[in-house]
Amino acid sequence: MPEFAPSHLTQHWDLRKPAARGGGGMVVSQVKSAAEAGAAMLEAGGTAADAAVAAAFALAAVEPWNSGLGGIGFAQVMRPGMAQAETLDFGPVSPSGLDPAAFPLTGGMKRDLFPWPEVVGDRNVHGPLSFVIPSAVAGYALLHERYGRLPIREVLAPAVALARRGLPQDWYTTLKVASSASVLRLYEESARVYLPSGLPPVPPYQGTPGFFTLGRLPETLERLQSAGLRDLYEGEIAAQITADVRAMGGFLTAEDLRHCRARVLPSVTLPWRGRVLQLVNGLTAAPTLKRVLERMADADWTGAEPSPAWYASLARAMQDAYAERLAGLGDAEPKGADSCTTHLTACDRDGLTVAMTTTLLSSMGSRVMLPGTGIMMNNGVMWFDPIPGTPNAIAPNKRPLNNMCPVIAAADGQPEIALGASGGRRILASVVQLLAFVADFGMEAEAAAHHPRIDVSGPEGISADRRLPEAVLAALRAEGTVELVEHGVMPINFACPNLIRRGPAGVVGISDAASPWSAAVAAG
Repeated sequence: MPEFAPSHLTQHWDLRKPAARGGGGMVVSQVKSAAEAGAAMLEAGGTAADAAVAAAFALAAVEPWNSGLGGIGFAQVMRPGMAQAETLDFGPVSPSGLDPAAFPLTGGMKRDLFPWPEVVGDRNVHGPLSFVIPSAVAGYALLHERYGRLPIREVLAPAVALARRGLPQDWYTTLKVASSASVLRLYEESARVYLPSGLPPVPPYQGTPGFFTLGRLPETLERLQSAGLRDLYEGEIAAQITADVRAMGGFLTAEDLRHCRARVLPSVTLPWRGRVLQLVNGLTAAPTLKRVLERMADADWTGAEPSPAWYASLARAMQDAYAERLAGLGDAEPKGADSCTTHLTACDRDGLTVAMTTTLLSSMGSRVMLPGTGIMMNNGVMWFDPIPGTPNAIAPNKRPLNNMCPVIAAADGQPEIALGASGGRRILASVVQLLAFVADFGMEAEAAAHHPRIDVSGPEGISADRRLPEAVLAALRAEGTVELVEHGVMPINFACPNLIRRGPAGVVGISDAASPWSAAVAAG
């Protein structure tokens, strides 16, 4: 009798996620209620900027493991007729008083998150020393100031309502909280909110899941609604943040908050196969994306979908580009870290288009909820190399390299395709493939979102969706070691992209099928 040793599959089903279509605006988010918050702004006469800001604030209440008021991010913004989109950079910046000596090495190596030297107590990964300046709200404020139309009080109303209602207590929340529970329990307010009785919240065995409140987040959002967004940096909220961080022994100060500003940069333009790609400026994945596309110029672009040779070319280009990206950094960029990000995309009836990626960095960021505000703080110090003297070393007033990659593709001066993804270093591969599927192979957005992908997140190794045809897998094996993986909720083997495409027939939006709460919502 032959040996019986079958592999285990988590999913014995075929996941599908519907696209949304309309003749007006569109919002796509990793949480449907956040997309609905943005769509409500469009219905009220707001712009895509109003929609994106409303969705981003809503995500603080309904996706607290991925983004929020304590996070950072980047946005691409383009209206019809612009030769060059704008990048709004509200990326990570370390506190002015950050002391590299506070992160001594143990002499060991981290194996659970990423392959670099271990810091005593993991204090660069979680806890109050891991905070960088929370610039997300400054970024949302700048986006609203430059492109918004509705009063900020109205834009924040959905987020306030969602925060008052509370976070859904369903199986996905249980999964996300349980994944961080071993560290959440170390911090008093985090443990109180997320681990009642010392355990993650669970849904009822049957019936409808309830909700639970994220500390003082509702009051903080209401304060921003009435006092304005700068209150987080210069007002009562800033004072409370400062007091909480001081009591915890963190480096973030009132001066850091007061000086926090998002900045406007010109996008990096790249002509590509009849379109102009508007790539995000700053210390992002955009330079690596550019190098990948340059290496892909002579790939096989024929047919209605990518050929085995195309996938092999992509794997080779990705490996080469990552070798180049990391040449000066060594292992200073976390490959396997539990980097949890969110991406949202919005456009309005007039064609203004926003692609915005925001993050707390790790899932639940620093795992620290500030008791006075309910804000989950980021762990941006994790993105610095703990080895002194390296190019990406821990230092004050410094910006680390990151993987965010929102993109807008324009045709004849019109923003046509906007996309991005969450998922750390896996973001780049998903953006390249989804863009190519739609823009170059002519796939419908819904078909493209469900088409199996590969992931290459470093100079070696290829992860391949086990649904790919054997001919593709054979071509990939000629380029290196291939691991067959599932595309599911967890483990997270692929990034979670979403996309909007505008055309003469209207607008279509699609979100990632493996993101259980995600959706595209049409408006007007």
